[in-house]
Amino acid sequence: MYQTLFANIKSFSSPADIRVDLIGIAEHLLRGPCGVVSKRDVLNDFIATVKSFDNSDMWIAAGQYLTDCIGTIPPLASSLLEQSCALRELAAAGYERRESFFLAAQTLAEIPLDSSQRRVSDAEKVAIWVRIVRNYLEADESTAAETYLNKLKNIMHLTENPEQILHFKLSAARIQDSKRQFLVAAHSYHDISFTPAIAEEERLHTLSMAIKCAILAPAGPSRSRVLGRLYKDERSAGLEEYGILEKMFLDRLLAPAEVDKFAQGLAPHQLATTSDGSTVLAKAVVEHNLLGASRLYSNIGFDALGLLLGLSGDKAEDTTAKMIEQGRLMGSIDQIDRIIYFESGEPTGEKGSGRADVPAGKEMRRWDSNVQGVAEEVEQLADALQSEFPGFVATRIAV
Repeated sequence: MYQTLFANIKSFSSPADIRVDLIGIAEHLLRGPCGVVSKRDVLNDFIATVKSFDNSDMWIAAGQYLTDCIGTIPPLASSLLEQSCALRELAAAGYERRESFFLAAQTLAEIPLDSSQRRVSDAEKVAIWVRIVRNYLEADESTAAETYLNKLKNIMHLTENPEQILHFKLSAARIQDSKRQFLVAAHSYHDISFTPAIAEEERLHTLSMAIKCAILAPAGPSRSRVLGRLYKDERSAGLEEYGILEKMFLDRLLAPAEVDKFAQGLAPHQLATTSDGSTVLAKAVVEHNLLGASRLYSNIGFDALGLLLGLSGDKAEDTTAKMIEQGRLMGSIDQIDRIIYFESGEPTGEKGSGRADVPAGKEMRRWDSNVQGVAEEVEQLADALQSEFPGFVATRIAV
């Protein structure tokens, strides 16, 4: 009887009442005297009927209401576990269509995947957890998304579904990006941009994201390697970010107008304010321009450097000291004379590797070298005179 009602629902129910009538019939079934086996079969028919209506509101209403209804009838809660899960997936699909991603993720998270009463394959777990991660990320809930991504890491090697693998990699990159792990995110985005399974437009978009993350990363040898990899990618030349990418790779100073234009294409979390009151972008630009200044000057005063970077002299000193200490810049600081001395060597990125010899030692070596050079030139001149004018040398120059 119930199957007949579902099959002919359109003939006796108006379009405005179909949703209410369908849910009413299903509730009558659940609360009626039918056996559990019959209820399972009829409820499966009900879910199939609701799916046939391409209506997200109906999916949400039916999924939520009947899941709650089953939960209020203790004997059915465990007997109709499979159907409850199907109803939750139906409601989640409706939320996804309405772009209510947070509600979709929460609904999917309620599906029991580790219950002893229901066997769930690894493939099913991957499918559900990937959807949860993607929905949480769309809702800008990266912390919740990371929780499920960590679960996926333990079983992703068991799936060969290329679409799920791609979504996993992309989700991991987005979480790294949101956590400001920009260098790791740049690597991940760049690797994804070579995936042939996605459209050319999407590949270029992920390449663009890789460039943005690399630009936002802390200046230093690690970032330079990533910038070099992206700069040498032939596809980069066609992107809007190519201009600033080129300048950063070549250690050229960035103008405020260029930085403002680049900032217009960044996501909110990439423009967030850090603990010292500056934005992620502003900090990255200051460090880059400081690195660029080290290529132009052998030494510079605190205040002059601050003027170049748009900072106070003391702030410029503090930024330089941190980069030298972290092995991202070669140099030393004379705090008495308020002068920064840059070295031409390449830092390794290891803590403490950026410290150069003190300026006094450096200047003494330079003085010694100059004295040696002058002495060698005088000796060469004396030898030349001895060869050409031996009489003159014998009478005028004491040997």
